[in-house]
Amino acid sequence: MSQTLHQQRRARVAAQLGAGGIAIVPTAPERTRNRDSEYLFRFDSYFYYLTGFTEPRAWLVITAEGHTTLFCQPKDLEREIWDGIRLGPQAAPAALGVDEAFSVDELEARLPRLLENRSTVWYPFAIHAGLEGRIDGWLQKVRARVRYGALCPDAQRDLCGILDEMRLVKDAHEIDVMKRAAQISAQAHIRAMQRCARMIRAGEDVREYHLDAELLHEFRQHGSQYPAYGSIVAAGANACVLHYRADNAPVRDGELVLIDAGCELDGYASDITRTFPANGKFTGPQRDLYDLVLASQAAAVEATRPGNRFIDPHDATVRVLAQGMLDLGLLNRNDVGHLDDVIEKRHYFRHYMHRTGHWLGLDVHDCGSYVEPSEVGQLSERKDPLSGELIKDRPSRILRPGMVLTIEPGLYVSPAADVPKDFWNIGIRIEDDAVVTPAGCELITRGVPVDAAEIEALMRD
Repeated sequence: MSQTLHQQRRARVAAQLGAGGIAIVPTAPERTRNRDSEYLFRFDSYFYYLTGFTEPRAWLVITAEGHTTLFCQPKDLEREIWDGIRLGPQAAPAALGVDEAFSVDELEARLPRLLENRSTVWYPFAIHAGLEGRIDGWLQKVRARVRYGALCPDAQRDLCGILDEMRLVKDAHEIDVMKRAAQISAQAHIRAMQRCARMIRAGEDVREYHLDAELLHEFRQHGSQYPAYGSIVAAGANACVLHYRADNAPVRDGELVLIDAGCELDGYASDITRTFPANGKFTGPQRDLYDLVLASQAAAVEATRPGNRFIDPHDATVRVLAQGMLDLGLLNRNDVGHLDDVIEKRHYFRHYMHRTGHWLGLDVHDCGSYVEPSEVGQLSERKDPLSGELIKDRPSRILRPGMVLTIEPGLYVSPAADVPKDFWNIGIRIEDDAVVTPAGCELITRGVPVDAAEIEALMRD
């Protein structure tokens, strides 16, 4: 990513800090896995968005005047032999486009001076454990100098509000990276589907971890740095567990497999779910439920367009799924009434218990308010028909070009006496990543098919 783009982002932040404002943004901490072994480091998304810098132990400071200071690890030839080459403070200004850079070892000494004579200090609230306490400590040092004429900031503000709004609408570079991540992830799903069918046809013992291995291989083979999240590879009844993790359960001939997996590329996440028959051929009941979920996704895609609300794709999904539950006997009309009753009283929740999408970007569940900022004061209350809880509703976010969200309806059928037995233990989810465009939306994850006949054809090849 070009330095100019990061400089532009930092300038946009500076312009919103107000007179005398100063912002402090740390990267993520390194975390111990066990004993003296650490987890693979992953930078903080806010920090990366503003710097493109991937090393640990780094801090960014931005003033309202647009001056930027980076604190990073100093050059250390001995440590670099063990941990890799460091950029270092001397090279950082030219490489990252910041105004000045210092060793992170100087952070405690320099931060109080940077905070002097500032009116407001901005930082990400509730993101970094202990950050508020460190800032309080620096402010105490500023207060100790008031007898010498120093002024101490008298306000603290959450920087997440500014950055969330900026990150919500993706620029052309971000969308390009996300499209490449989506292509890699689509190929990984294809690879897993085809291996599953081959092993089943050969009579081999197929386990969930075999398919997980195919995903990871394809991710890394094409330059992805990490999975964007823990891959879900769920065979048979495991697909009814929403956040099931790939394990060692057998994949059986005649069952469905649900894979929810996506890679992270250059910081940006992809998120795809496909459900397919382990042997490459849907049974009649499986196909009935699958086609229903696919029809509900099509309705959601049609509702994903500028000017519509974030909630509109979900409402469109629910309406199609609820009607299908009635038609297929998943819900008994004598017990739940007609379509509007099912929706109003949330009877559909029994088989569809999650939302139809979320924001996507540097985080798989990306930042950004789901409430329209210009209408945040409009509040209504209702009682949830299932829990009895009082829900406070505010107007849903208006979709704009450049927003990226997932569209992921599903159906999950657990055994029950009032549900047709042919549908028991079937879990189906179909998820694609959508970029809102001026004319509607673009699905960037359709490199892997969703039509049932196309999935069967793919798995025959």
